[in-house]
Amino acid sequence: MSESDKSDFSSMMLGEGVKPLKAEKRVSTREALRRGEIEQLAERRKQAEGIDERFRLQPEQLLNRADPIEWKRDGVQEGVYRNLRLGKYAADARLDLINRSLAEAVDEVPGFIKQCYLFGLRTVVINHGRGKHNKAPQNVMRSCLMLWLPKIEEVLAFHSCQPQHGGLAAIYLLLRKNEQQRLENIERHR
Repeated sequence: MSESDKSDFSSMMLGEGVKPLKAEKRVSTREALRRGEIEQLAERRKQAEGIDERFRLQPEQLLNRADPIEWKRDGVQEGVYRNLRLGKYAADARLDLINRSLAEAVDEVPGFIKQCYLFGLRTVVINHGRGKHNKAPQNVMRSCLMLWLPKIEEVLAFHSCQPQHGGLAAIYLLLRKNEQQRLENIERHR
């Protein structure tokens, strides 16, 4: 098409009431560099390096990739824990940590669990992935989760998932009832 054909076509379309689409503003990475967003991101990552000691993994704490992980807080009924382990509770939410760094996971896991607790979700799944060897990043993430989760108050129990829900690449979590659910439970049993 020549330039005159394009202008004729445009004027004809405008005459018919057709309006051109507005292009969205795009931000180039160079602009982001100029604005300093990349530097802020790097600083946040440096701050994540100085993480609370409860989120540190010692080399001897690395788990075998073929072993299921399990834990329950005192007071959790055996029947409830068995149902969790067997995947009988429907997962209300899912967090995917595949291809995430430990620094990102440290920020995301406690926030996700607290948000689920506030919304009253009881059973959630965290998908961490499964590595081919014990020092694979997925297994390191899994080992860290084994250390982190018992230290979060809202977590009552966790266990590796059943094969249909992710197998050894995911974890079922059982969360506490929030205050509203507790009050409803008390009212129901009066």
